[in-house]
Amino acid sequence: MTFIGPAPSAADLSGVRYLFTDIDDTLTTGGRLLPQTFQALWDLSDADIAVVPVTGGSAGWCEHIVRAWPVAAAIAESGAVAMTQRAGRVVLEFWEDEQIQRQRQSDHLAAIAGAMREHGNFRLAHDQPFRLADVAIDIAGHGNGDIEALANALRAAGAKAAISSIHINTWIGTYDKRAMSDRILGALSGLSLEDAGNAVCFVGDSRNDASMFSAVQNSFGVANITPFLPSLPKTPRWIAGRPAGLGFSDIAHALLSANT
Repeated sequence: MTFIGPAPSAADLSGVRYLFTDIDDTLTTGGRLLPQTFQALWDLSDADIAVVPVTGGSAGWCEHIVRAWPVAAAIAESGAVAMTQRAGRVVLEFWEDEQIQRQRQSDHLAAIAGAMREHGNFRLAHDQPFRLADVAIDIAGHGNGDIEALANALRAAGAKAAISSIHINTWIGTYDKRAMSDRILGALSGLSLEDAGNAVCFVGDSRNDASMFSAVQNSFGVANITPFLPSLPKTPRWIAGRPAGLGFSDIAHALLSANT
């Protein structure tokens, strides 16, 4: 278990009860969930550390996650929706209003088609049909200049745009990962991200995790975040020595060692 630069002490991590984490290239490795990473999620749950994935991924994916993974909740589409499971049923919560958010998504899809062609012939992500509120644009094979140009064009038109390791996620609305995480933490614990202190940690890997790195005192990056550090307003406090799901496993073991 190694870290790039300073490593957290047991005192730093003592008292952690909630772990928010990105999914793509943070929990997953090459798009797959490694067995040791999945076991780390179970070990955290068994130690009464509640895990909440917070992702730009689709609501359809998170519906499966909240059913099948040992998590307390799942936040999808960069904060557009959240899901919990109560009495064996998945409860879906929109940030604002389902009808409003679905209409905004439909309007936004139509509005950005020209910009997607103009800035490099981008395509929608394969999971767009499973999204309820946002739009995901596949960035594989595109240069950083084209990716930034498209994201900036979307922002100039009044949308939000967050760049992950695999997508540009774009939407119309006031929410983001931080806002919905704050709401879900309040529902789970009565705490806010601002006043949670050592009770909450976050793990991420890319630029679309910037709001969480700024909000959570005890934040981690996995090793593959290194190229994005110069573009983050606030960098994670600690960085695991291994990438993606292996780095997450190391972070989980540090948390477990400090709290069991």
